[in-house]
Amino acid sequence: MTELSLEITRAIPHPPEKVFDAWLDPEMLAKFMLPGPNMSVPEAYSDAKVGGRFKIIMRAPEAGDLPHEGEYKVIDRPNRLQFTWNSPYSQDDSTVTLDFTPTDKGTELRLHHIRFPSEESRDNHEGGWTRILETLEGAL
Repeated sequence: MTELSLEITRAIPHPPEKVFDAWLDPEMLAKFMLPGPNMSVPEAYSDAKVGGRFKIIMRAPEAGDLPHEGEYKVIDRPNRLQFTWNSPYSQDDSTVTLDFTPTDKGTELRLHHIRFPSEESRDNHEGGWTRILETLEGAL
């Protein structure tokens, strides 16, 4: 296990409740969980309760279907969402925490992802999460 982590903060011009709810809605997840160009989400599922699970199939032109899944650990609407993150490029105990802070212009969204198997994995996730947050803003 490594203690490699990443943190990304993005201002999103929508209220925290709307930004928060997008992370638990399978239809919205399919619209913004797109970490790379020409990717799609043919399947998204969310059992939005603490202890519930989610599954997102990300389809990449060169890599095929990439399953991402995890368990909700904290659901504190609209302040904090925390879930485990398992994918072909992460380790089993990887965890993502999202903090939603209201601002005059909407929401400051802070994404903190911990535990990666390598620096390369962390760096790739940083690029993917950055693109996902950009896409989220456009999808709302």
